[in-house]
Amino acid sequence: MSATTESLDHGAAPFALGPRPRILVVKLATLGDLLLATPMLRVLRARYPDARLDLLTSAVAAPLIRESPLLDHIYTFEKRAFDDAASLAQRPTELGRLAALALRLRATRYDIVVLAHHLTLPAGRLKYRALLAAIHPAHSVGLDNGHGGFLALRVRDEGFGALHEAEYALALTAALDAPAPASARGLRLADLGWRGATPAPLRAGEPPQIALHPGGGAYSLARRWPASRFVELANALWAEFGATVTLLGGAEERALQTEILDALGRPPWASALPDEVSPRRLAEILGASHLFIGNDSLPMHMAAAAGTPIVAIFGPSNAQAWGPYLPHAPERAIVVRRDDLPCSPCIYRGHALGTPQGCPPRPCLTELRIDPVALAARRLLRRPTALRPAASVS
Repeated sequence: MSATTESLDHGAAPFALGPRPRILVVKLATLGDLLLATPMLRVLRARYPDARLDLLTSAVAAPLIRESPLLDHIYTFEKRAFDDAASLAQRPTELGRLAALALRLRATRYDIVVLAHHLTLPAGRLKYRALLAAIHPAHSVGLDNGHGGFLALRVRDEGFGALHEAEYALALTAALDAPAPASARGLRLADLGWRGATPAPLRAGEPPQIALHPGGGAYSLARRWPASRFVELANALWAEFGATVTLLGGAEERALQTEILDALGRPPWASALPDEVSPRRLAEILGASHLFIGNDSLPMHMAAAAGTPIVAIFGPSNAQAWGPYLPHAPERAIVVRRDDLPCSPCIYRGHALGTPQGCPPRPCLTELRIDPVALAARRLLRRPTALRPAASVS
């Protein structure tokens, strides 16, 4: 399903900016969502090389893009600060910071603000409308699900999963006369200012290095495949391949890593990262791994950018919207999910938020056994042998 450009003033034709436009991209996102927006930044920079290209993002996501050669300036803004307007009014320091930021952005006199967000919730629409009013750009462009009347240029939003989130972002660049050729799609560590690492080809009989991410970020714990399944899977990978397993995760997932290592008996072939690592270090670890297996999360998207084969485990979240983005090499990723449940996905479905914490039984993940995950791993490692009895599912 294609995204079509609509404009209040320009019909369906793309809106070309001048030779030196001032462009502000608004992506108040988590690390993973911001990573998916980097192809958009790359295409804008290529189409308008002399532009001032700035980004407004969240403080938590800014370190991901700090070294990017694509951007001139990065501003940070916490959109959650507006969640409780009454509370904000009683925090003069925070209110003062927001006012100073708004004045600085307004003084830049942007030619265009690219609002790279869906207009899903009424509170969110109010925030984005207020933000655009404060910045006061000459033009604005964003996704329109029927609530985007405040945007000057509107790209039709067909709902979550009608396009991948990275493709929705690229639809916004197309509206600005910056279509993305096939060669410009995909995630690249170079867009972050980093050089990737590539492991040596896996030789016959050589034990692979496998990165496992049993967490799923702080947004929704419902995205986690049960820890016991990761224990079974790790044992199976060791039994069949002699694999070395490294558990990835943030500070909030340390207890989960400890639980899995303890259940494994802390063997020499399994380990966890000792401390929370930077996004750059995460990319290095993934780039040196032969395979990534994990839930919907930043490490999954980082593995795509690093060129690491991926087994992505999806439950309540929308794989069509947030699955591994590998348009040039889709064979390097396998999404494992139950497609026999009419309730799945239950997070970001159609034009609705859905239920971020899922349902209590979570059959989409709790009833997902290791067999299809192990089969996907075997396919990507190009090892056609069968699982040993020790790795059978109880």
